[in-house]
Amino acid sequence: MNNATISSTAPAAPAIELVCPAGSLPALKAAVDHGADCVYLGFRDATNARNFAGLNFDDAAIDEGIRYAHARACKVLLALNTYPQPLSWPLWRTAIDRAARAGIDAVILADPGLMRYAADTHPDLRLHLSVQGSATNYEAINFYQKHFGIVRAVLPRVLSLTQVEQLSKKTSVDIEVFGFGSLCVMVEGRCALSSYVTGEAPNTHGVCSPAKAVRWQQTPKGLESRLNGVLIDRYEEGESASYPTLCKGRFDVGNEQYYAIEEPTSLNTLELLPKLLAMGVRAIKIEGRQRSPAYVAQVTRVWREAIDLCRDNLPRYSVKPVWMNELNKVAEGQQHTLGAYHRAWK
Repeated sequence: MNNATISSTAPAAPAIELVCPAGSLPALKAAVDHGADCVYLGFRDATNARNFAGLNFDDAAIDEGIRYAHARACKVLLALNTYPQPLSWPLWRTAIDRAARAGIDAVILADPGLMRYAADTHPDLRLHLSVQGSATNYEAINFYQKHFGIVRAVLPRVLSLTQVEQLSKKTSVDIEVFGFGSLCVMVEGRCALSSYVTGEAPNTHGVCSPAKAVRWQQTPKGLESRLNGVLIDRYEEGESASYPTLCKGRFDVGNEQYYAIEEPTSLNTLELLPKLLAMGVRAIKIEGRQRSPAYVAQVTRVWREAIDLCRDNLPRYSVKPVWMNELNKVAEGQQHTLGAYHRAWK
C-alpha cells in the first residue's frame, strides 16, 4: 500500500442542523445572519403553539422571510403544531394550503388529521412530527412515518440521553432534540394544566399563559405574578421574575413552599453535543419564538460556533466558558439545567 495516498484527515462528522426560532421577521433575519441552518415560525393565529399578540407572520412577512432565508441557504419550517377543533377545522386546513403555496421547506405537525390532509393534498410537502405529538418511543415515530410520511421527529423534553439513543437506533426518521431554551417537563401536546386556570389549553389555543390572563402586582410581601387571578409566584426584591406559567409556580407542599413541578430555568445541552452527534441526532432545536431578536442572535451565534467546532474537531471539543456566560445572560432565571437528559438515579 502506498502510504502517501492515505489522508491523515479524519472523516467529517455527519451534518447536524441548527434549528432556530423566529417569532418575527427581525428575529428570522437575526437567526439567518448568525448561522441558523433552519428557522421555524408560525402564522398569526391559533394554529401554532406560540400564539402571542405581536408575534408570528402574515403572508407578506412569510414571503419576505422565505426570500431572505433561501437567498442565504437557510430552510424555513412552519409550526402548525396545535390541535384543530371540529368547528375550526378550515383554519388549520387552509394553513396547510398556505404553507404549500408559500414554498415552506417543511411543516411541523402534531395532529394526525392534518397529516392525512397534507399527505393527500400536497404529497411533495415535507412533514415533521412536532414535539406536541408526544412521540416518546420508536413505535410511535415509525407509525407516523408509515401512515403519513413523516421524515423528522422532534422529541419531547422528557427523555433521558439513553432513551434518545435507544430510540434513534430503531427508526430511519431523522431525530431532532431541544438543545437550549425554556424547559417543559409535561407530556407535551397533552398538557391541560393552564386550562384549569385560564380555560384555554395550549394544545388548542396556542399559549400556556395567555397575556390577557397575566397580572403583575407589587405588594408589601413582594412582586406577585397571577394567572387569571390565581397567585403563581411571589418574588423578593432583586429576585429574577419569570413569565407566570402554572407548572413553574411555587406550591405549598406540606410545610414547604417551592417549585414542586418545574423550576423557571433553561435547558442547556452544550456539554452533551458530542454525544448527540455520535448517536445520530440530525438537528438541535433552540426554543424561544416568544423571545427577542437579540436573544435569537446571541443564542444562534453561540450554538453555531459550538456545532462547527464539534463537527470539525471533535477530539478538541469542550464547552467554552464564554459560551456559558453568553447563554446564562438569556437563560430563564439566569440558570440552566440538563433537564431529563441527565437523571442521576437512572
